[in-house]
Amino acid sequence: MAITDWPADERPREKLVQRGPAALSDAELLAIFLRTGIPGKTAVDLARELLDEFGGLRALLEANQASFCRAKGLGTAKFVQLQATLEMGRRHLDERLRRGDALTSPHDTRRFLCARLRDYPHEVFAGLFLDNRHRVIHFEELFVGTIDGASVYPREVVKRALHHNAAAVILAHNHPSGIAEPSQADRQITRRLQEALGLVDIRLLDHFVVGDGELTSFAENGLL
Repeated sequence: MAITDWPADERPREKLVQRGPAALSDAELLAIFLRTGIPGKTAVDLARELLDEFGGLRALLEANQASFCRAKGLGTAKFVQLQATLEMGRRHLDERLRRGDALTSPHDTRRFLCARLRDYPHEVFAGLFLDNRHRVIHFEELFVGTIDGASVYPREVVKRALHHNAAAVILAHNHPSGIAEPSQADRQITRRLQEALGLVDIRLLDHFVVGDGELTSFAENGLL
């Protein structure tokens, strides 16, 4: 049965309009992106098959071009469309923290850092530089490492903070293992960074460890 023959409140597009995107399943959201199915399968049927084939929505969204385009019902045009959609989502989060407003939403900060750092296969250490009203000046990826870690140099962090004329900094780095538990090395470098920044009157507000869909805050756990 074609989707157009389904009851109106069960069709993905109408359901999204009436109840919002959060009410849709992964397969329904993907079906809207696909727009059409293939002979013998509706877009929802095809979406379910693709989710099974890739092992879930995240794996499909992160697939490289070759594996994505090999899947039935997909191709280069769909891959390009998906990459554009994902980049718009990243830029939307980016703009929410770059519009010059003070950081008043820990949720937006967490979403931004998670979106920027979670999916790297190697460790990336970054800084969110703020003015004296805690308005975002700039986000910068400072150090890149291997799957095991990144070499972090307090002097360079201080130099970048001074370059941006920052009054405060939020640091963040990802754990490619997916576990957001701060290591002993993380704690040690955080103390060194706090001391180094303090020497030039720049406050370290927090340090986030980004895991697979979760973040650990040094400030919230009494580690700062």
